[in-house]
Amino acid sequence: MQSQMRKLKYHVATTLDGFIAREDDSVDFFPADLSPEHVMDYFQSLLSEYDTVLMGRGTYEPALKMGITDPYPSLETYVFSRTLKESSDPRVHIVREDPVAFVRELKSRPGTQTDMSRAVRAAKMSVPKDIYLCGGGPLAAALFDAGLVDEVIVKLNPVLLGAGKTLAPHLARKAELELLSTKAYRNGVVLLQYAVKR
Repeated sequence: MQSQMRKLKYHVATTLDGFIAREDDSVDFFPADLSPEHVMDYFQSLLSEYDTVLMGRGTYEPALKMGITDPYPSLETYVFSRTLKESSDPRVHIVREDPVAFVRELKSRPGTQTDMSRAVRAAKMSVPKDIYLCGGGPLAAALFDAGLVDEVIVKLNPVLLGAGKTLAPHLARKAELELLSTKAYRNGVVLLQYAVKR
C-alpha cells in the first residue's frame, strides 16, 4: 500500500482586511479576549492534526524576544531564514536552503501516523499527520506559487488594521479555494477552512 502524502495547511490568524501582522511583525492588534472554546479548538488541532510546523524568521523572532525558543514543543519545528546564524533550541531547526525544495521533500516523508482503526472501523488504517504552515507571508506566497499548499485555515478576527503584512503577498498566480467548513465563536472569531483547488 502506497503511503499517503502529508498535507501542508496554512493555518493563520488574520484581520478582517487580510493582515497577519504589522509591518514590524507585531501582532498586538489581535483581540486579547479569546474564548476558551476558540483556544481549546486551536490546541486540539495542534495535537491531533500536525507533527511539524514551518515558519519564517519574522514569525519566529517575536517569540524569541520573549524568551520562547520553542513555541511549539509538541511539533518538529523548522524556521526558514538566511540571517539567523543558529538555533537557540535543539528542537528548532534553521533552514537556509530553498523552501520550495525543502517542503516538497518534507511532504513526501511519512511523518507521524495517526491510527484511524477505531474511528473508521477498519483494520490497521492510519493516516499521516499534516504540516502546519504558521505565519510567514512571503514564505506562504512561495509555497502557494509552487503548488505545495493543500489547505488554508483562517482564524478571521473581528478587527480592521488598515496596513501591515498580508496572508500571501505578491502571488505569481491566483490560488482558487473551495470552502470546506466554517465555525463562528462567541468572541467574533470565524474559523474558515478551505481546500486549494488544483
